[in-house]
Amino acid sequence: MNDTGHAGGLRAVFLAERPLFLRLLVARLGNVDEAEEVLQDLWLRLDTAVGGPIADPAAYLYRMANNMAIDRRRRAARRLDRDTAWSDSRPGASEHPDAERLMIARDRLAQVEAVLARLPERVATAFRLYRFEELSQKAIAERMDISVSGVEKLLQRAYLRIHARRGSSGEDDGRAGRLTHEEDRCDGR
Repeated sequence: MNDTGHAGGLRAVFLAERPLFLRLLVARLGNVDEAEEVLQDLWLRLDTAVGGPIADPAAYLYRMANNMAIDRRRRAARRLDRDTAWSDSRPGASEHPDAERLMIARDRLAQVEAVLARLPERVATAFRLYRFEELSQKAIAERMDISVSGVEKLLQRAYLRIHARRGSSGEDDGRAGRLTHEEDRCDGR
């Protein structure tokens, strides 16, 4: 039997057994619409079915239908797991910041950006890499071709300036004076 004859023979068996395939798939999937979709997919796959002789074409088609139903259920289970994991990872409504906290955070970020704009380039770069890009101090040291302790000193200078700025705007908790003194010590003054 050639390919056309083979596919034609499978199609003839498929058409003859279609009601039984549908009942099988409805039992496997629990849904008539999904069973019909699998039957359509099975019909399309008959074009690419193996061209060799098949001893029992009906059993072959039942096996294909059953495997397609199993694959469909597995995909649905994976999709459900993925959707559940995604929805579980999303913050709840109570976890979103309110408008006031959001505005305060934006204002503080603007203040930090203003301080960073006035810092020496190396200090600002180290701070941005550490806080905004979340690189490790070792990675920053390699990127800037300095030691890890050099990175620590640059970060310390940045933190001191930021805290000093916050202290001058009345937001700090009283550490600004002490931090300014530490900053002077770090700068060698």
